[in-house]
Amino acid sequence: MNRESNAYTIIYASVMVVLVAALLAFTSESLRSYQKKNEANDKRQQILRSVNVSVSGGETEAKYNELIKESFLVDNNGRQVEGDAFAADASKMFVENQYPVFVANVDGQTKYILVLYGSGLWGPVWGYIAMNDDKNTVYGADFSHQGETPGLGAEIAGPAFRLQFSGKQLFKNNEFKSITVVKPGKTLQGQDYVDGISGGTITSNGVDQMIRSSLDRYVEFLNAKK
Repeated sequence: MNRESNAYTIIYASVMVVLVAALLAFTSESLRSYQKKNEANDKRQQILRSVNVSVSGGETEAKYNELIKESFLVDNNGRQVEGDAFAADASKMFVENQYPVFVANVDGQTKYILVLYGSGLWGPVWGYIAMNDDKNTVYGADFSHQGETPGLGAEIAGPAFRLQFSGKQLFKNNEFKSITVVKPGKTLQGQDYVDGISGGTITSNGVDQMIRSSLDRYVEFLNAKK
């Protein structure tokens, strides 16, 4: 075949496209198990941080198995339903009416870890909030995001933000109030609050809405056995 012809160029380009696509598909498939394992480990680390435990990657699974005693799904009536809490997709929990609960034992005390999911400025934000055995007082929390602005909204993933939640209460006089995120320096009467991120107003508002809308689905579960 004439290498200077248009037909040769088209055939050569087509073959190269097919070969590159096949190589990329093979590489992606080969790495999928590692990607899934890393995603699962990252999820375990976030859950552990919500109970104020930070571990290196190699220790994550063992520490998770040590502290997390059980996990299950509940509906918005607080009733346990069938399903795998760890495998549940947080982005679908509002549609599927299935909300994960992880039960941890930390220093001999029971903690209930609930899942939060919402929207920030540039994409999804999510988190885990751990409640004491009274199902009212926050023991710890952890937040993450897909693409918030570094140095601004992305600061929700830092310890300075999440550590504010410890000791806050969801109920006042047996009425669900949630925990509000306010502008730094502002105050609020009638419910517990934390300072938002300076310069990250939209992200802070998104986290505030995420906390309220997510925890509102757990109210009946939190009220049970209180």
